[in-house]
Amino acid sequence: MKFIHTNIISTNWKNLVAFYVETFNCKIVPPIRNQTGKWLEKGTGVKNATLEGAHLLLPGYGESGPTLEIYQYSEIITQDFTPPNRRGFGHIAFEVENVERTLEKLISNGGTSFGEIVKKEIIGVGEITFTYARDPEGNLIELQCWTNASAQQRI
Repeated sequence: MKFIHTNIISTNWKNLVAFYVETFNCKIVPPIRNQTGKWLEKGTGVKNATLEGAHLLLPGYGESGPTLEIYQYSEIITQDFTPPNRRGFGHIAFEVENVERTLEKLISNGGTSFGEIVKKEIIGVGEITFTYARDPEGNLIELQCWTNASAQQRI
């Protein structure tokens, strides 16, 4: 068994794909998906389901790593932005070399800052520098950088 992908439903999949490619060096995994039919309706439970989008290879795992699937349905149900402490899926996280610079890049590519950049020593693990931000559609992203910690300790 292995983890394969995480999905984001977007109101403009092309713009959101461009944001993740530019900000986090994700790579599009062809083909572009354009799906419809009874099979999709049955599998998703969405009546008359039609969607378009792409899979993005996430950085750091090679060519067979997990992907971020960004899809846009022909009919979108909107909701308020999710706060970090709401039950359910909360955010995606990227380990970066420099939180400040990555946050600046995220903002210049259409995202927004959400929390403050903080540093905290985690006893037995190392020091984490992190913050929360939002992509252009309001999805939460954690930016984090560890010092003096092994990869196994950061999990």
